[in-house]
Amino acid sequence: MRRFFVALPLILTLAACASSTRDLEGPTDPMGDFRVGHIGVVAPNLQKLLVSRDATKEEWIEEVTKALGDRFSRFEGDKYYHLGVSVEAYSLPPPIIPGKSAVAMNVTLWDDAAQAKMNPEPKQIQVIKVFESRISKNREQQLRGLAEEAARLVEVWLREMQETEGWFEGSADAVPAASGAEGAVAAPAAATGSVEHFGVTVPGEVVAATSAAASEAPAQR
Repeated sequence: MRRFFVALPLILTLAACASSTRDLEGPTDPMGDFRVGHIGVVAPNLQKLLVSRDATKEEWIEEVTKALGDRFSRFEGDKYYHLGVSVEAYSLPPPIIPGKSAVAMNVTLWDDAAQAKMNPEPKQIQVIKVFESRISKNREQQLRGLAEEAARLVEVWLREMQETEGWFEGSADAVPAASGAEGAVAAPAAATGSVEHFGVTVPGEVVAATSAAASEAPAQR
C-alpha cells in the first residue's frame, strides 16, 4: 500500500482547503441528467502511511460522506446515480514533522436505472497536499480538507466522463418524484435494509451492490 501513491498519477493540491469548496458558493452548473441517490462510503482496507496522526474508519467515512453529500446534492437532473467509495490510505502528519497530508480512495458510479456500474474498474482518486499550514490546522481540519478536495476531484472526473464518454446525457430540468425530505442524508444502514438518501428510498440490494463495488480492489496497485 505504500506504493499506492507512487503507482498512480499524482494529483497535487497546492491551494488552501477553502478552495475545495469555494465553487459551492456560486450557481451550480448542471451535469446532464445527474442526480445523486445513494452515497456509500466504506473503508475496509484503510491504512495509515508514513508519519501520521491516527484517524478511524468511522471518521473517514463520516467526513467523506458529508463532503460528497454537500457537493453532489446540488444537482437536480432527472436520473439517479449512486456513488460507491472506498477510502484506502491516508497520511495526517503532525505539525513540524516533515510529510504531506494525503488520502487515496477508489470510486465507482452506479446507474440506478440500469442497475449497473458506469465504470467497470474503480476510479482511483488521490489528494496530496504539498503546501499547507499544519501548524494552524488540527487533525480534524486536515481530515476535512482532504475529504472536501477528494469530493471536488470526483466531480472533476464525472465532468470529464460526461465530456469524453457521453455520461449523463439527458435533461437536467426534469426532477424525479421522490419520497422523504429534500436533501436528507441517510445514516449508515445494514446491507439488507433500504435507506433514504437525498429524497430517494434506495433498496437494500442497491446499497449492498454499491458497497461491494466500492470495496473492490483495482487490478493493480
